[in-house]
Amino acid sequence: MSAKIPRSKDNDYSSDMIAQRQQFLEEKSGTTLEHTKRFSFDPETMKGNCEQLFGVAQVPIGVAGPLVVNGEHAQGDFYVPMATIEGTLIASYNRGMRVIRESGGVTTTVMGESMQRAPVFMFKNARDTRDFVKWMSDNFALIKAQAESTTSVGKLLEIEQYPVHNMVYTRFDYSTGDAAGQNMTGGATFVACEWIRANYPKLRSYGLSGGMDTEKKTSFVNSLKGRGRKVTAEIIIPRQVLKDVLRTTPENLRNSTGVNTLAAFLTGASNNAAHPANGLAALYMATGQDMANIGEANQCSVYNYVTSSGDLYYSITLPALIMATYGGGTSLATQRECLELMDCYGKDKAYKLLEIAAGLVVAGELSLVSAARTDKETGTNEWVDAHEVLGRNR
Repeated sequence: MSAKIPRSKDNDYSSDMIAQRQQFLEEKSGTTLEHTKRFSFDPETMKGNCEQLFGVAQVPIGVAGPLVVNGEHAQGDFYVPMATIEGTLIASYNRGMRVIRESGGVTTTVMGESMQRAPVFMFKNARDTRDFVKWMSDNFALIKAQAESTTSVGKLLEIEQYPVHNMVYTRFDYSTGDAAGQNMTGGATFVACEWIRANYPKLRSYGLSGGMDTEKKTSFVNSLKGRGRKVTAEIIIPRQVLKDVLRTTPENLRNSTGVNTLAAFLTGASNNAAHPANGLAALYMATGQDMANIGEANQCSVYNYVTSSGDLYYSITLPALIMATYGGGTSLATQRECLELMDCYGKDKAYKLLEIAAGLVVAGELSLVSAARTDKETGTNEWVDAHEVLGRNR
């Protein structure tokens, strides 16, 4: 019979229990745990974040900046912490931030908000399904009151309905304050669904999550309707800045976007950008976000054109950016410090962090797309050369 991992029902985060698990793992594996044992925070703070704690994974954190953001919530210079093991990544984002600085900053706008829980309702036949759609619309105010009775922060904004066969797929759309809100919306929607079951006799059954929220994966519905927050970052880059910093032209970058867009169409990709997940993952890791939400946050669309004055208008919209400044992993010791570096910890700071994140993505896109081009005269490629110098750890 396999040995069980040591646990305590009374206090599983005590120093003694952690030591027992460390010893258990060393005995079972024959490995000496030297580095994973070491951490500086109070393990009691891990309650609600990590079960069966035995240590930590130390990920290097670098800083890029300053990133100049002209947002409605983030305004000024920001030094952005990025947790990564990929050499050249932070150097590349730094270069993109220089372009942004010399262009006067990136303008950011939070376009919308809706975190979902997506129950599916089952009926005997399609006519009962059709009738339920109207009933739910007529009773939205009552359903809203039930959902919001569970939270002082979350607000039910809309119930999207997608009837098919003898089922109604829905998306309960919420605003969630400074929290990401997945757990919040789950509890609120459960209470609302139980009220619906008690008050609509023809309902045969329901599933709290029918999958229409497409949580932690890309989807067309989130590209259009959004999940979490939809954020746009845009900038006009003078031709001379592109020439001096990135050694390229507005026309080259516009054409690169066209090539990437065609490739995205041909391959069925979820975006036409180069690598938004790179910067977002580094920022997510540093600031205590749910890393699996990169699956949604990576969705985006890039749009640019050469202006009448010969400069470059560049814009990126991230329709499913899910980040928090309160709750979850944001209050953990190192993650909180990284948020505090940008004055983004706590309440009323979520939109600020979202705008910084969108600006960060722009910096990374500008740098990488420019670096991927091969110079015809010298036969060199900046992307290859940079990884040769900074990204090789043998």
